Amino acid sequence: MTTRPRVRDTGIVIGAMSPGEHNAITDVPDVRVGHITLISGDGPHSPGAGPVRTGVSVVLPHGGNLFRNKVPAAVSVLNGFGKCLGQEQIDELGLIESPIALTGTMNVGIVADGIIEHAIRENPDCGVTTSTVNAVVTECSDAYLNDQHGRHVRQEHVLSSIEGARTGPVTEGNVGAGTGMTLFGFKGGIGTASRRLSERHGQYTVGVMVLGNCGRREQLRINGAPVGHHLRDWKPAVDGEDTGSIIIIVATDAPMLDRALGRLARRAGMGLARTGSIAAHGSGDYIIAFSNAQQVPHDPTGQVLTLAQVEETGSLINALFQATIEATEEAIINALFAAESMTGRDGNRRDALPVATAVEIVERYGLARPLENES
Repeated sequence: MTTRPRVRDTGIVIGAMSPGEHNAITDVPDVRVGHITLISGDGPHSPGAGPVRTGVSVVLPHGGNLFRNKVPAAVSVLNGFGKCLGQEQIDELGLIESPIALTGTMNVGIVADGIIEHAIRENPDCGVTTSTVNAVVTECSDAYLNDQHGRHVRQEHVLSSIEGARTGPVTEGNVGAGTGMTLFGFKGGIGTASRRLSERHGQYTVGVMVLGNCGRREQLRINGAPVGHHLRDWKPAVDGEDTGSIIIIVATDAPMLDRALGRLARRAGMGLARTGSIAAHGSGDYIIAFSNAQQVPHDPTGQVLTLAQVEETGSLINALFQATIEATEEAIINALFAAESMTGRDGNRRDALPVATAVEIVERYGLARPLENES
């Protein structure tokens, strides 16, 4: 686990709403996260053999059988230069029925195989006497540091990440799918944050986890301060830093169905924009939002299913929007703060954000202090 500080540890407070206990996606009750990190080898690239800088991360909307007890969900796409396996069925049915996996681009098919194997093990009737499973797998490219030809994530790694998924604190930075990622020209990876609504808004929680791998150095803004502008000549990054991708997972325990969750997902794009990203041409920017407040049974007992839905015309929905925007922004910055410098294939290197310098820049602009908020 990284010893680098999270952004709040440095005194920078992003947004106005309060975080949950762990300031993580797992502050949404029963949401679980698991990582498997694969690092081996150094030196010249040997296609298919290494060096290896990759992994897999999973988000479980709840700890039960997801195939039997599905959750409402939606997908929003800012820029579609990427692969989001399972998107079409989520769009059609408004449900997720598998763990959500994140990985490197060329691992997608193998990771899907692991998700399917997990579903079969839990549900022997899957694809035999009942429907097949819709595996949800997302990706970002770790090509600059990793030997992608080797597709080093295997089925057993996926199964282990699911088995090891836990509630509580979430490891960030160079872990799981984030191992080989680049963010705003610095080392990137996994980041997370949460927001808890006030008592008058039901004390619901919104949690976000990101796989950050996008943006150019000079675009980076931290709490509104143009940090990237001041660091643009600090150990300049190279090689396609204006493309990359980002995956954003939004979780909540507020009762929401797919249409409302689509609205929530779109607000995550506003949190991304606050960090300076422009969703560049070569970027795959996918947002998956789900609510685990209610479960939809695979085997219904009747012909009508009644589910609750938050009122969308009052202050509650606006508080959920704000929570999503703030948690997304902070999760992305947490990914930067947590990630450590890494050298990968062919000696390619991504340097970590110089946190002390970045904090000094934010303070210079007077943007470290918290705002007041009633939500």
